[in-house]
Order: sequence, then C-alpha cells, then structure tokens
Amino acid sequence: MSTSSGVVKSNSDLRSPDKAGNKKEPNESKASEEPPGHGATSRNRDEEPPGKRNLGRNRLFTHIPNDQWNDWRWHFRNRVTTIDELASFIPLSPKERAQIKLVTLKYPISVTPYYLSLIDPTDPKDPIRQQAIPSILEIKMGTIGAEDPLDEIRCSVVPGLVHRYPDRVLIVLTDICPMLCRHCTRKREWLAGGWIRTSTEIDAMLNYIRKHNEIRDVIISGGDPLTLSTPRLESIIAKIRAIGHVEIIRIGTRFPVVLPQRIDDELCAMLARYGPIWLNTHFNHYREITPEAAAACDRLLRAGVPVNNQSVLLREINDTVAAQLKLCQGLLRIKVRPYYLFQCDEVQGTEHLRTSVETGIEIIEGMRGHTSGLAVPIFVIDLPHGGGKVSLQPNYLLSQHEGELMLRNYQGHLFSYRNPKAAASSVLNPEESSLLGNPGTGLMREAKGVIKRKEPTCA
Repeated sequence: MSTSSGVVKSNSDLRSPDKAGNKKEPNESKASEEPPGHGATSRNRDEEPPGKRNLGRNRLFTHIPNDQWNDWRWHFRNRVTTIDELASFIPLSPKERAQIKLVTLKYPISVTPYYLSLIDPTDPKDPIRQQAIPSILEIKMGTIGAEDPLDEIRCSVVPGLVHRYPDRVLIVLTDICPMLCRHCTRKREWLAGGWIRTSTEIDAMLNYIRKHNEIRDVIISGGDPLTLSTPRLESIIAKIRAIGHVEIIRIGTRFPVVLPQRIDDELCAMLARYGPIWLNTHFNHYREITPEAAAACDRLLRAGVPVNNQSVLLREINDTVAAQLKLCQGLLRIKVRPYYLFQCDEVQGTEHLRTSVETGIEIIEGMRGHTSGLAVPIFVIDLPHGGGKVSLQPNYLLSQHEGELMLRNYQGHLFSYRNPKAAASSVLNPEESSLLGNPGTGLMREAKGVIKRKEPTCA
C-alpha cells in the first residue's frame, strides 16, 4: 500500500463535527469521510452491564433517539477514540488507563457505539472486548512478526493494487475503518492518519485491470471500503463493472459486524445494479450475530449479494471447537456461509492473539462430522512473502498402496478404499481427453515435479 502525498485526506461527500459538535466543511488536514467525533456518548455508572447478546440497543445508549441509533453516520462520528471516552463505558483501573494510553501512541483505538454495546464491561476477557480494546501485549510482544507479512507493498503493481494470483486483483481503496480490530493485518497503516485513494490513483488501478485480460475477479478492500459514501463507492464499482473481462466483484467489509446500520436500502439498491457482487464479511464470535447483524445480511441477500464469512482464529476468543461450532452454525441460521478460518497473520502487535496451527487443524477435525459440512470453514494460512493462501485439514489419509487407500473417518474408524487408476484418459476418446487436459497423467507429472505452475506475480 502507498501513502504517498497524492492520497486524499478528506472527502467532500460527508461532513464531520468539530469539538463543539458543529458541522464543518472537510479540509485537507482531515483523514476520513467520517472522522471520529468527540464525547457524544455517555452512560450512568449504576446501569446494569449488557446482556450476553445484543437484543437491539441495550441500556448503554437508551438516551440516544432511534433516528440517531439507526443512522450509521451517527455511529461513525461518535466512535470511541480516546481513553476518557472509553472509561465512561468500561471501568478502567489507573494501571489499565496508563497501559492503554501507551499502546495507543502506536496503535490507536476506534470502536463504534454499536460494537461497544456488545461488550460485557465486567469481564476483562470478554471476546468482543479483546477484539476492540488495546492490550499492553501489543507493545510487549510488538517486535514479533512483520509490519507487512504478506508483502502487499512489494506485490502492488501500482499503488493500492495487489496482483498476486493470475486471475484476480485486490484494490486497497482506503485505510479507514469503523473499528480498529486489534488483530488487523494492515496495522501498519493506523498511524498514517487516514487516507482514501485519489481519482488519479484509482484511474491507474483501473487502467492496469483494463490492460490485463486475464483478470476476471476484482476484490475491493481497505481499511473498509464501505466507509466511503454510497455515491462515491458506486462511481468506482461502475467503472470496474464496465471492464468487459471482469466477471466478479467482491467487497471485503466488517460493517455487517461492527456497524450493521451501514447496510441500508440505498447501499443495497446500488450493489444490486452491478452484480454479480459477492460480499465477504468477518464475524469472529457468535455474540456478534445480533438481530441487527442478521438484518443487514438479509438485506444484502435480498439485493442479490451473497455473503460469505472469513473468520480469524484468535487466542481465547474463538479458539475452541465449541466456539467455532456456535459461530458457524449461527452464521448458517442467518444465511451466511462460513468460508475461511484464517490462521492469524504474523503481524507486529498481534502475537498475543495468535494460536498454534495445530489448534486450527484440531478445531476443523472436531467440527467435521459433528455438524453440516456447510458449517465447516476452510482453514487457511496466508503465507508470508506473498506466497498466497494454502488450506490445511486433518490427515484422514493414513496410507496409500497400489490400488488402495487406508482412510480414517471423523470417528477414528479405519476404512479401505479402492483407488481407481490415475490414467483417466484411457477411458476417454481423444477429444474428451483434450478437453480435460489429460487429467490423470497431468496429476502424476505435477506430483513428480515435471510440470511447473506459473509463479505468483510477486513471488
């Protein structure tokens, strides 16, 4: 990603409040379409903690009128971004305040009122809290890992456009998010002050895509691209859709989880005009599946936008079979497909949240056979140095001999399986064999290393 001087520091589509709460025109010193507000939310200390599920707006925000609570721009303007604001919602000891202040010098805080309402303030280990509130371990273990472990900067063919796989590209449109998730892969951008790609940079990305006919899949990411106003986002999506060889547009966003009010009728109607569009979101814990989140996903689905989920495996948040079963079964109930379970990337400031790879494999093994296959995500490692994604699963193949496999099932029982010969071309006519690319012998040659695949663009 690039944060060159050509990056926009504001957006005229939206206006932000000053410290007195008055609206003001955006200017080049501001970093986002909807920068953080100040001090607009508070609560009575004697109120009860929120329940285990968000059944609508809980008692933290009963004083906020419905029209404001249902307006995503209000939530965005009133994100909690200071320790004093946070302390008005969550009890913090003097030590905790000092530690959080130290962390935020390098890794800031930003939490929407909606997501804050899901936190149990009485539980320091609350899984929602751990995703949103800074931990001193971000600094204590901060030298482990890399700022850009996936080599996105090196793999960028033009600023903001990553071309790692042959047929797809990733557009990093902004570094602005409604919430700064503590496990974020792009934590390196948090101190950049907030930026949105300029028209010139976007044109350069689009020109690259136009010149490469092999690109059929464009992923729009950030930050979070839905921080842009709907008209501005539409102007970009429309230009991508106008490129003839682009078949699929995907949007990566956490808004359905941390600020579902953003998924409004205007946005859904716009997305419906440019399908096929797929949306990948990011539920990590079953308590994030609230009625508001479910309604947001339903609006997308009714607009013809399929919704997949990409979780990150996080220590003491979702690193058990029980937690993943509850999450993935809950996602299916709201018609969201559990797609990926990512091993947490080797990002500086996230080591305390990373689990062992074996933990992920054991979780998949514990889920397989005990719930619908639809509820079992693919466990994936995104390799460092631009190596791309590889999927891992339990080892069900115990041995292989001529014409026979020895396999175990989810219960641990052993089964012998007759293995057909690999030379599938022997039962096909020449035309059929040509169409299939001689699959049997091709597989054998690849296994022996005779056929080499084209290397990723940045590898």
